[in-house]
This record gives sequence, structure tokens and C-alpha cells, in this order.
Amino acid sequence: MVASSLSTPRLHLKPGTAWSDAYTRCTQVAPEAFADDRLRNLWGGQWRRTGEPLRSVTPLDGSPITGPPMIEPEEAREAIRATLDDHKRWRDVPLADRKMRVSAALDAMDSHRDLLALLLVWEIGKPWRLARTDVDRAIDGVRWYVEEIDAMLAGRTPLPGPVSNIASWNYPMSVLMHAMLVQVLAGNAAIAKTPTDGGAACLTLACALARREGLPVALVSGSGSRLSGALVRAPEIGALAFVGGRSTGGQVAAALVDTGKRHFLEQEGLNAWGIWEFSQWDLLAAHLRKGFEYGKQRCTAYPRYVVQRQLFDQFLAAYLPVVSSVRFGHPLAVAHDDDPLPEIDFGPVITAEKSAELAGKVDEAIAKGGVPLYRGAIADGAFIPGQDTAAYVPPVTILAPPPSCALHHAEPFGPVDTIVVVDSEAELLAAMNASNGALVASLACDDEALARRLSSEIHAFKVGINKPRSRGDRAEPFGGRGASWKGAFVGGDHLVHAVTVGADPTERLYGNFPSYSLYPDA
Repeated sequence: MVASSLSTPRLHLKPGTAWSDAYTRCTQVAPEAFADDRLRNLWGGQWRRTGEPLRSVTPLDGSPITGPPMIEPEEAREAIRATLDDHKRWRDVPLADRKMRVSAALDAMDSHRDLLALLLVWEIGKPWRLARTDVDRAIDGVRWYVEEIDAMLAGRTPLPGPVSNIASWNYPMSVLMHAMLVQVLAGNAAIAKTPTDGGAACLTLACALARREGLPVALVSGSGSRLSGALVRAPEIGALAFVGGRSTGGQVAAALVDTGKRHFLEQEGLNAWGIWEFSQWDLLAAHLRKGFEYGKQRCTAYPRYVVQRQLFDQFLAAYLPVVSSVRFGHPLAVAHDDDPLPEIDFGPVITAEKSAELAGKVDEAIAKGGVPLYRGAIADGAFIPGQDTAAYVPPVTILAPPPSCALHHAEPFGPVDTIVVVDSEAELLAAMNASNGALVASLACDDEALARRLSSEIHAFKVGINKPRSRGDRAEPFGGRGASWKGAFVGGDHLVHAVTVGADPTERLYGNFPSYSLYPDA
């Protein structure tokens, strides 16, 4: 698909922001990790020219970018064994030294903040402001742990083996790199698989900066199904951290059943926002607008609104102006060379295939009886004339998606909203709990006592009242209910305790485990 050259004839790529510019800077900053034509894998302290580079394209315009070097299972097993050796050495390093080295790595990442962010723009399509926020949240979040880690580690020791990390592509720094650095700070070695759909170059640069400071991090690329035997079930692994979809997460959970390994598996859920006996529409409209950031490609996005029938007209009066004003397009397109990068709400979704998948789900919902309340057009976006726009999805809103279609019960992971109208509190709760568990939910309700009573019946880990909930940072715990999460909760003490061992051999971590249910105050 090609954008019309008549819509935005003056836009062009801002000078200095091309993929070739970013990659050249990477080869200058970390030549050990970036060859002229390919990325390298890291284990045992060595960057290795191994694996078959995946042919990758950027979602920005479909042009080629450097893809992850895909290794085979035997090399993954070798990487795990080398990471165990790192782990055995690192767990005896004094905490003061670990803090110093982690802080030095954070300083290095901070000095290359804009380069890390530019890689995120090209690899996963994040707008510039959000890409820099992803980098900043990783750096600032780990700095907080450096300050607070002493008390969290009191009476605790590292795991017997390293932590394996498998995460989705949408937050390479603030979720995946953040987790690895905290795991290292707690005395563990950490190995991660690069997300196949994007983020390999950003993570390669971050790991190069960390490894230069002596941190025991390893980074490998490969097919998740082919490497799972090593990265999930290897006896050397002390814990597994997973972020991804329910299908893959279910397979990972099944592989862990008989291993007894520590684990925290974050999976998607259909996060819902309920509107019941509510009147503060200006407040809600502000939250609705912010909710479109990054095209709702977030585990804590709200793609479902459950609305009391008597309030439906007032909800639409607040909602439709927001969705029709959402700004999307090429994140690096400017009209003049010295213009700042655009303040858009979102760029592309992660791949052209994902765009086609979302279009298919929308068509299915409408064909089965859903009502299209709003459908944006590619022409509404800001693009470089002639660029490929196959990965871009204008915002879409479907009223009453039928129960037989995917949009009724599953998270779309894109700028596609669904609205369900209800008449009773029981219907409200049933509609908000459609996906058998979620990470977050919110209620827009003027009566706080009523909202709190209803929220106790919502199957989500965090429930906001007249405000959204997020993953959170630092001390705030994060987890899920039902099928949205399996294993230990994370955040603050919970994250550190999940990757360390206490003096009590019968210690039970807070989390979502099959045998018991312990939920900290969310």
C-alpha cells in the first residue's frame, strides 16, 4: 500500500534520523557487537558472529533493516552453560561492587539515550517521545533499585542458576532491559532472547554497554519454538521471566509444570473500562486521548469500553471527538529540516501482517453484526509521499462485537476499540470479565463506594476508579488475575524476591500460582 503524494507533499525524513545513520552510530559506539552487515550474539562475555540473520523490515515504511542473527538450539544450550558460569562468578561479587557496575552501565545508556530511542523508532515504530520515555523509564527505574536494593536483599541470596528472559517486542528497554539489570543487581546472571519482531539492535547496544561494565548479561536471537528447550527447560536456569501472548505463554507454562522453576509469566488480557452512573466527561475524555498512545500496543491498554445504556449518548459525545482527533503517521517525517519530530499519538503497528490481521478481525466483527461507529482512513495520517503504509492502522471503533468473533473476547493489540452497552451491574461485570482475567481495568463512576464494591468483582489485578492503571514502576507491584498471569508478581520487593532465595525454605512468593492465591495490595 502506498500513501498518496497529494496528502502531505512536503513531508520528508528528518536529516540524521535514517536507519543507516543510526546503524553507523552503533558500529562506532559498540563495534564489538555490530558488524558492518549484521548484529552479533552475546554469551560468555564474547560477541559472536553466529546465526543466520533474519531478513527484517521496519514497520515505518517497509524498508530493510538489520535483523536478529538466529541461532540453533545447540548454540542456545552453549549460551545457557556459559551464562551459568557467569552466574557462579557473579553471585559472589559484593553488592557494593554490583551497584557500582550497574550504575556505570546506566550512565553509559543515558549518554546514548537518543541513539537507543532512534533504534526503537525504526525497529518497533514508536513515536520519538515515547521511544525516549521507554529508555528513560528503564534507566530511572533501575537507578531506584540501586538505591533501595540493600533492604530488599536482607537475608536473601541469588538463585542457584541464571534468569532466562523471553519478552515481547513492545518495550525492549523499560520491561526487558530493566528486568535484566535488576536481576543482575540482585546477584544473578541474565540471558535474554531478542524479540523476533523488533528491538534486536536496541537490545544489542544496551547489552554491549552493560557488558563493558562487567555485567553478566547474555543476548541471543532465534525462533522461540526452537530455542524453548534451552531457554525454558534447561536445568541450569534458576528462573524464567516471560512477557507475551496467551498462546505462547500457555506453552511455556506447560513446559514448566514439572520443573519447579521460579517463573513470572505476563500474558495478555482484555482490559476493560466500565462507565456506570458517571458524569465527569471532560475527565474521561483526557484519559481516552492518552489511551491511544503507541496505537494501544501495550499490555495495559484499554481496548474495551462497557457503557451503561442510559449514558451511551453522553459517552459517544465525549469519545467520538477524541478518536477522530487522534494523530498518527510516520514518526520521523517533518516538513522542514529543522522542525522537531512530530508529536503524534502513534505510528505503525509492529508489522504489515499485524495490520492485515487487525483488518480481518474488524471485517469479521462487522460481517457478524458488529456496528462500525468510527473508521479512520490512511489519508488522515501524516506520511512521506510515496512511502509504504502497509503497517499503519487508522483508529477503528466497533459497537457490540458479536460473541462469535475474536474482538469480543481477545485483546486486539492495536488501535481498535470495542464498545458493549449494558443495562445492569451484573451485565457490566460480565462484559468487563470477558477474557478470563486481565492485568488492569477501570471504572468511571461518580459514587466511589459503589465503584469500590463493583471493582471487587472485576477479574483484573489493578482496578482504577476514574483513572487508568498502568504497569507501574519501582515499588508498585504488578501482576495479573486468571489467564493473564502465571507465577510470581513483580515490582519492588516482589521482583527482587522472585529472583532471590530467602532463609525460609518454605517461603511462598506473592503471585498467581495454581496451588494458592496470594495477592498483595494493588
